[in-house]
Amino acid sequence: MLVQKITSFQKILIICFFSLGLTACTTQQIQETIGIVLGSGEPTEGETANGLKEALVTGIIKGTGLLSQTDGFFGNNLVKIPWPEEAQFVATALQKVGAGGLVDKVTLSLNRAAEKASGEAKDVFVVAIKQMTISDAMNILFGGDGQATAYLKKTTTGVLTEKFRPIIDNAMATTNATKFWGDATTTYNKIPFVKPVNTDLSGFVTQKALDGVFLMVEKEENKIRQDPFARVSDLMKKVFGFADTKKNGTTPK
Repeated sequence: MLVQKITSFQKILIICFFSLGLTACTTQQIQETIGIVLGSGEPTEGETANGLKEALVTGIIKGTGLLSQTDGFFGNNLVKIPWPEEAQFVATALQKVGAGGLVDKVTLSLNRAAEKASGEAKDVFVVAIKQMTISDAMNILFGGDGQATAYLKKTTTGVLTEKFRPIIDNAMATTNATKFWGDATTTYNKIPFVKPVNTDLSGFVTQKALDGVFLMVEKEENKIRQDPFARVSDLMKKVFGFADTKKNGTTPK
């Protein structure tokens, strides 16, 4: 146990030493150095799969955690949910007749519904991640930025949509999104000579909420791929450190 503590401390000292000495080095060179110190040796297939799964779970927890906070969607322009494109003319018309406050209430309530649902979806993503095969993991590790998230989209979008939609429906009722949307469309449909609007609002918010979750997960995945210090466990350091050496054309020690 004492030897392990000393070894870990030595690694930290080595990293600090090289960090001071490599200030003029490229990101690639720094990644190679840290990969050698913290991620030495080629990981087994099992370690590769587990390392990727751990990275994705880390990204899921962080990404959904950020989104599920108040203003996680509404306050983040990358994922903020607007009015449906086909209903933008409704918002414009309502604003012209002095109902802009209703437009704002709809926008806020849509995002509140997504914030509420995103936290509930975490466990669904984690189950999907745990089902990843070793073969999938080996291909994803060397596939470059966003490949793990792309895999999740391909394998889970259908199931997640089915599981996500009732959460969205319930969240929309809780946040009054359904009521405000009904008020908005009713007010709009009373305007003379307009074509009545009929948008699947729940389906729209469900898709936008999933898009937001996938976007945040991909950001976390890419951060782990690109930033050695984002690899919070020894296994992640070993797996992604090895991937760095392969990507940069060097041989792991």
